[in-house]
Amino acid sequence: MSSPAPRWATLTATFFGIGRMRPGPGSWASAVTMILWFLLTRWIPAAAQPWSAALLALLAIAIGIPAATQVARATASKDPQIVVIDEVAGQLITFIARPSSWKSLLLGFILFRGFDIVKPPPVRNLERLPEGTGIVLDDVAAGLYALLLMHVALHFGVLAR
Repeated sequence: MSSPAPRWATLTATFFGIGRMRPGPGSWASAVTMILWFLLTRWIPAAAQPWSAALLALLAIAIGIPAATQVARATASKDPQIVVIDEVAGQLITFIARPSSWKSLLLGFILFRGFDIVKPPPVRNLERLPEGTGIVLDDVAAGLYALLLMHVALHFGVLAR
């Protein structure tokens, strides 16, 4: 039996316990991220929001990879369902697109969850990377796909600027 993961790793990997919510812990983590981002954008100037989302996503990636690694080792699972910091990072990447209206947040949520679930090439291949790197980077790629489609939607006027 493996020893438990350090508390910091469990709190980070589960995004303060959200990874234990059922059903669909990844969807819960994405939804909470969307709500938190919406609240944050009330205080962050519009011009700084893309950079803020990018920096928060990088922070989630940088802390999430070692945290996910620790929890995966402790649970003896390649990709434990309770690890949702990867969804937080991927969802934040989607929100690098502006604006932060309810329409764009909802579209970003739907696009990210869709790409995260379907895992189109090469997203699924990233899962093969070792430990936390594979756990987190496949969701980063799903977030990049969703970000691309968000920008296409903005360009073609599907979302108001």
